[in-house]
Amino acid sequence: MISIGMCIGAFLVIVIIHWVYSWRNPRCNGKLPPGSMGWPLLGETIQFFAPNTTSDIAPFVKERMKRYGPIFRTSVVGRPVIVSTDPDLNYFIFQQEGQLFQSWYPDTFTEIFGRQNVGSLHGFMYKYLKNMVLNLFGPESLKKMMPEVEEAAKNKLKRWSGQTSVEMKEATASMIFDLTAKKLISYDSETSSENLRENFVAFIQGLISFPIDIPGTAYHKCLQGRKKAMKMLKTMLEERRAKPRKEQTDFFDYVLEELQRKDTILTEAIALDLMFVLLFASFETTSLAITLATKLLHDHPLALKELTEEHEAIIRSRENPASELTWKEYKSMKFTFQVINETVRLANIVPAIFRKTLRDINFKGYTIPAGWAVMVCPPAVHLNPAKYQDPLDFNPWRWEGVEINGASRNFMAFGGGMRFCVGTDFTKVQMAVFLHSLVTKYRWETIGGGDTVRTPGLQFPNGYHVRISEKDEKIQ
Repeated sequence: MISIGMCIGAFLVIVIIHWVYSWRNPRCNGKLPPGSMGWPLLGETIQFFAPNTTSDIAPFVKERMKRYGPIFRTSVVGRPVIVSTDPDLNYFIFQQEGQLFQSWYPDTFTEIFGRQNVGSLHGFMYKYLKNMVLNLFGPESLKKMMPEVEEAAKNKLKRWSGQTSVEMKEATASMIFDLTAKKLISYDSETSSENLRENFVAFIQGLISFPIDIPGTAYHKCLQGRKKAMKMLKTMLEERRAKPRKEQTDFFDYVLEELQRKDTILTEAIALDLMFVLLFASFETTSLAITLATKLLHDHPLALKELTEEHEAIIRSRENPASELTWKEYKSMKFTFQVINETVRLANIVPAIFRKTLRDINFKGYTIPAGWAVMVCPPAVHLNPAKYQDPLDFNPWRWEGVEINGASRNFMAFGGGMRFCVGTDFTKVQMAVFLHSLVTKYRWETIGGGDTVRTPGLQFPNGYHVRISEKDEKIQ
């Protein structure tokens, strides 16, 4: 009996050793990038999700860059992943979308954003949804929307100037959410009986958290926030379907028309997931960027002075100084776009972009096996001292004379390739119009919190509180 037990024990030990060895040394028809796969199943998931308390590249990535180089392997949530901080590989990945790579996100992310979300769809369906979104956020629509954006900024700033303090992230998020929700689904937070944004706040708080769905965890609260928000959106869609409008007034009407077409490929599930992602992306990312821009400008008086002069010059050039911003004026804001580019470079609001290989890929002597995930790391590109002198410094003048049309090897704040963010122009309009309204009529001072701002991820541990007051002098 003892010998049999010893044999079984020895066999189990051999199986476990073989399993661990196979996990740490995956099969590959070539040379894998260097790195560590961590422990079986768990991989390096805990280290990957560890909070970043610096304003630099996340320690998980930075430490491995030093140890292994710009391309390395790891394992996260049970999946083998190649992490790319190499500008050439990143660019190659974006350019080969649909050929050698396709969009992919871990199961935990698809649980959060929905299995039918636009980021998980491919080919014709993705292009179809992209065109739907451009109908709302494309340049022609933004030209018509700009007066509403300016009016919202003016009204909110006027209200905030009468308060003792304003938490900028929360305040700007609320402003943009109200505007976007109105355009998408005619939602009015002041008249609605339910608070839609409250569910998105719960969702956001657990977005980048360790994926354990247990009551009390941030991830669980995130999933519950999504569930409640989706229930509200479904109810609104059903109410609109029961009482259709004669003319299109919002994105819901457009979606309903598409759903009713006989030859449509759109489903209700895809439409609702799309609505959820649009609401989240439009207000959360833009409010983070506006908040950081506000703080950076406050901390850099020379940049604030040049920005203010640019916007005051726009007002002085008008026949009627009180007239609304025009599209021509918006396109003339050269220094403003430099400030926006520098802000989103430092913000790194999207710290990782995922793809999956469709076949074995050979690149710079390494082989990336078919079916492996690839994680593009924008912060490593945006904070690269070889490209950006003093990369952690706010220096909008570094963008002087630089034309940004889509993504490049060294700038991918809005993604790249065929999945370049369709809301890029909307974000820029929101930021430019808000900054115009802010610097021409108001001044602000930091009154608490926000002293430690970290990027990537852009967290304000204590909130960024400011006191806003109207300027005494008028622009002549």
